[in-house]
Amino acid sequence: MNVVLIGMPGAGKTTVGQLLSRMTGRKFVDTDEVLTARFGDISALFSKKGEGFFRAEEKNLCREISSEDGLVIATGGGTICDMENVTALRQNGTLIFLRARVETLASRLKTSPSRPLLHGNLEERLRLLQEERGEKYLRAAHLIVDTDGLGIEAVAQKIWESIA
Repeated sequence: MNVVLIGMPGAGKTTVGQLLSRMTGRKFVDTDEVLTARFGDISALFSKKGEGFFRAEEKNLCREISSEDGLVIATGGGTICDMENVTALRQNGTLIFLRARVETLASRLKTSPSRPLLHGNLEERLRLLQEERGEKYLRAAHLIVDTDGLGIEAVAQKIWESIA
């Protein structure tokens, strides 16, 4: 069974996932990192080939990694917008929604200019994305962990206690 971290950009999926991987001895897979390794910078990919191409490759990757076992997977923020991705990841995974307030997300992301869907007013873009995706995260998740005010160790420990 895989542990699949879902949530908004800045929720801590990669950071918590890396720590959870070390804690549990499971292999860590970050879907955005895999796609970057395959296709180059995600912002450039969005510009050159469009979001549709990126989402299609993301779907292929979800199918690919969902067939593996014993992984900690950090997904991209929009992965759950496609129900086929959710279905694939749920086949062999526990989906954990790392939830945080927009203000928390913005403070974590203010030094990260490379996210293609967050150009412009960061808090406003996050608010719009959260409105668009919030229910999808809730429906996809087996477990919700609120990360506001928690360090990565506390979040990883909560997850491990809930799934162990």
